[in-house]
Amino acid sequence: MQRFTKYIFLLTLSILIAPFAGINLLAAQTNISTSDRAISSELNSIEETKVQSLAENSLAQVTSVSQLSDVQPTDWAFQALQSLVERYGVIAGYPDGTFRGNRAMTRYEFAAGLNAALDRINELIATGSADTVSKDDLATIQRLQQEFAPELATLRGRVDTLEATTAELEANQFSTTTKLEGEVIFALISLIEGDNAAGEPVDTNPTASYRVRLNLQTSFTGEDQLTTRLQMGNVVPLGGTNSGETLTNEGRIEFDGDTGGDAQLGLLRYRFPVGDRTNIYLAAAGNGFVDLDASYQLTPFLDGNAVSLFGLRNPIYNYSAGTGIGIRHFFNDQIELNLGYLVPTNNASNPFPQNGLFDGTYAGLAQIIFNLSDNSRFGLSYINSYSPTGGDDPDVEPNTELTPFGTSTGSNLSNSSFGRPVSVNAYGFSGTFRLSPGLAISGWVGHANHRYIGRGDGSMWTWAASLNFPDLGKEGSVGGIIVGMEPRLTELDSNLGSPDRDTSLHLEAFYKYALTDNIQVTPAIIWLTAPDHNADNDDIIIGAIRTVFRF
Repeated sequence: MQRFTKYIFLLTLSILIAPFAGINLLAAQTNISTSDRAISSELNSIEETKVQSLAENSLAQVTSVSQLSDVQPTDWAFQALQSLVERYGVIAGYPDGTFRGNRAMTRYEFAAGLNAALDRINELIATGSADTVSKDDLATIQRLQQEFAPELATLRGRVDTLEATTAELEANQFSTTTKLEGEVIFALISLIEGDNAAGEPVDTNPTASYRVRLNLQTSFTGEDQLTTRLQMGNVVPLGGTNSGETLTNEGRIEFDGDTGGDAQLGLLRYRFPVGDRTNIYLAAAGNGFVDLDASYQLTPFLDGNAVSLFGLRNPIYNYSAGTGIGIRHFFNDQIELNLGYLVPTNNASNPFPQNGLFDGTYAGLAQIIFNLSDNSRFGLSYINSYSPTGGDDPDVEPNTELTPFGTSTGSNLSNSSFGRPVSVNAYGFSGTFRLSPGLAISGWVGHANHRYIGRGDGSMWTWAASLNFPDLGKEGSVGGIIVGMEPRLTELDSNLGSPDRDTSLHLEAFYKYALTDNIQVTPAIIWLTAPDHNADNDDIIIGAIRTVFRF
């Protein structure tokens, strides 16, 4: 049997409505029963629900058949459609200006369309502008109303069920799933010219390298998050304490690290809420204070955009380690408190002396952040750390044992334990102020007192200021200029030797261009004056092009 299309339906409507062009008000009122009016009222209610649920797919009432682009005068139902549109106003089209008359109709669509016709009939009855109407016509309308009453009742039930289901989904719109987030970096990096920390010319061989991260984001309640990161890469550091081409941590690339081609567990962290204003972080492996949400919000235009490790954030956050706990609490919308305690991952699982959670290297953070407005925020930070890795031998000479300690940026002296356990009290100020949609300034100041147990004290300073240009050239792109001083040991007790004698400046320019939402290319140049805070060394210039793919 031929399907019931919209064209057949409109022809039916035109036949039904035509007799009512001249309705006698009294006759109509005496022949339409109370039950008919109840059904018509139900049709009205269903039509309103249908219109609301399909609002995004419907047009306003069309007033001329010419508004429907797919209806032509040669169509067999053209006159019926023209009459329904222009005389009775009971036809609507789709947002693209089409009627789609050959599309099959459901009985529910027929019921809703019939309701529009009945509305027009009621309007004609109310005007009392006609003479007579036959009982046969009224009987036909009544039979249609009765026949479609079950569909109307079913449709009403389905709408009620849909509303209940939607409310349930909104209240419990989470299912336990794991979402994969990937990031791949391709990088071209080269030392262009300059001297290393020993005063020797650097090797200018360009390199091509990569880093791959796969983050598995899992939630069990819809409000918590378990992050498991697998990572591998072959980005050989340009420098480091007594290693690399530059022989200093100044100018380090933020994504450096060589896993030898092996996939490693880069991060394991679980965050869950306690109340409406507090989040707890359980840091199992690979975490720094930045991974406890303690710094990103303070320099959002630098973190993830700058190419150097120094350019991301205040270096004092790098006194942290990998395993522990963090707390982020919001007193209100303007003030929040961050607390953290971390120890090296390998130490945390080691039960021997100078290891474990409380008998070895650790770093503790207390920070308060002020969100003054959507465009400005700043934070005051305090970090206390201890590293026993320098050993306890008082006969070890200064500068002969540069152990893994410090901010991972800046001079060799600022990262040296001088062969002693080191206790640190560090203080920082960091903030961002957005002056306009296309301009923001960010910066920080960091200071740390180093106590080399049994040997003496030292003082470290660092600072930076940056101009940031959000959406420069294209939405999602960011440009930046950074000027600062990487960590410098400005004071040192005489029995330990001399502090850094000169001041090296870090100058960096980068432009992250968003090719798409998932691909960004960032060319950057880094210029270090007086490398390792030694004016005898020629300036170092580093060039890099970082391409990031996210999925």
